[in-house]
Amino acid sequence: MVQFNLLPDVKLQYVKTQRTKYLLSAISVLASALGIVILLFSMFTVYVVQKKSLNDLNSDISKYSSQLKSVKDLDKILTVQSQLGSLTALHDQKPVSSRLFAYVSQVTPAKASLNKLTLDFTAGTLTIGGSADTLDTVSRYTDTLKGTMYATDSSSTKKHAFSSVVLTSFARDDKGATFTITSSFDPAIFNSANAVTLTVPQTSAAGQATLFGGGN
Repeated sequence: MVQFNLLPDVKLQYVKTQRTKYLLSAISVLASALGIVILLFSMFTVYVVQKKSLNDLNSDISKYSSQLKSVKDLDKILTVQSQLGSLTALHDQKPVSSRLFAYVSQVTPAKASLNKLTLDFTAGTLTIGGSADTLDTVSRYTDTLKGTMYATDSSSTKKHAFSSVVLTSFARDDKGATFTITSSFDPAIFNSANAVTLTVPQTSAAGQATLFGGGN
């Protein structure tokens, strides 16, 4: 059978355009419906689900607040807990003053004995007093303090352990010499966070056995 298309080209184009229009309209309707569904779901989530969650949280907050308020001396308990929590940090910041005796043993000449040792962490100063066989020993002691360096286990860079070392007083008699030396110290050498190693110049040999004697 032979078929002939008797519709003119303009009519065919019109029919195709109408079909496309209907298809686009259907897609627009579906997209609008989907948008409305998403909007309704969002509104349900915001106004129903989240509102219920907030109400539940407020209820829990009120309940636990009431329980806390019923605890006797709550303010005192919280204050004590806060103070206990800060103890660790305070302990870490506390200088290790016991290191002083090891340091002094390393830097004190064998022919010197000490009768005064004052460490002031607030001012960052060290005062050493004692006696020695000669003024040369006292001078060597002063130079030793000036030249003593230190390094830590976290840094191999050497720094001066003591600074502003001054022989503030000295005297000499037929029995020997007496002296008082003051200096500043680097707080890091007493910091508990690091182990410290002193490097003492070879101008003096320490004499731990005579660190504290009966000097004048």
